Amino acid sequence: MISAHVTHPRRAPAVLMAALLFLTAACGGGSSGGDTTASAGGGLKGKTIDFVGYGKDNPWGAYFNGVFIPKLEAQGAKVVDLTTMDPGTAVTNFNQAISNRPDLIVAALLDTSSMVVPIKKAKQAQIPVLVYDGRPDPSVDGEVMQVLSDSEALGTAAAQNLVEGMKAQGRTSGSIIAITGTKSGFAAQDRMKGFDAELAKTPEFKVVDVQDGNWDPTLSGRIATQLFAKYGCAGIQGAYGMADYQALPIVAAAKQAGCAVAGKDGVIVTGSNCFKVGIDAIKAGTLYGTATEDPGTIAEQTADYVIRYFGSQKPQAKELVKEERVTKDNVDQYAEQCSKA
Repeated sequence: MISAHVTHPRRAPAVLMAALLFLTAACGGGSSGGDTTASAGGGLKGKTIDFVGYGKDNPWGAYFNGVFIPKLEAQGAKVVDLTTMDPGTAVTNFNQAISNRPDLIVAALLDTSSMVVPIKKAKQAQIPVLVYDGRPDPSVDGEVMQVLSDSEALGTAAAQNLVEGMKAQGRTSGSIIAITGTKSGFAAQDRMKGFDAELAKTPEFKVVDVQDGNWDPTLSGRIATQLFAKYGCAGIQGAYGMADYQALPIVAAAKQAGCAVAGKDGVIVTGSNCFKVGIDAIKAGTLYGTATEDPGTIAEQTADYVIRYFGSQKPQAKELVKEERVTKDNVDQYAEQCSKA
């Protein structure tokens, strides 16, 4: 179970403040050791949450933020928006959050390794940290709370989509390209781990090129254009865009290069976390499949975790969001869930 966190006693009288600080030091503070009852029962009213999440210029981040922030504000919390899609800026913003001394820091880790030192600083400052989406570096795994996407399951689903789609065309082999999210983050790394492990079961289908698309649809489109120019239509039979908004630019680049998409002999393309554009493309037959990990579901679960943490419940240190594979066979089942963004 998760450990004790004593919230910041900024408004307490001097004597009570000293007592609380003594108790915090005795318990070790941070997010390891003790239990959550130290912060339980008071609710979110008057609490400050510094939010070092994904920037709103990213479509996934924009929808997540639009669900997460209002839900906490409705409970009386003050949310300080320190979101960005630049890994270097994220480190700066995290350090700023520590200086702000909030009751909680909620963070997405664009660059896992560069966030190790800030997380340790937050621990020393006795400021609890909740990480969402991608997991932290193992060296600080026990020092943060976590609400995580099942990234390996998402990668597994993507590989299954590609192999199933190419086999349905009668192919006995195929060359695959992959355009990932930010490679320095575990969210992308874990998806590729699941993807590669699943593809290893069918070695006749091989990945020939992996490029970092940084969760950016424009960059992903440019990369896809370069890859089709490099390999030609005959050199690419399958393509993985780590998000639907990365997969659709691959479809567009293939068509622009004069390559067939889907059908009897076209390039099979899959996404990995679902958006309305992906659902529409699956129904239209241009995208073979995707998986869940929609921003609304994890935003709700992350916000609920924060509410439980400051409430009377005791959330576990780690929670995993269940993911599902999506193809034309079950697209109607997930269309509503996946069409929020």
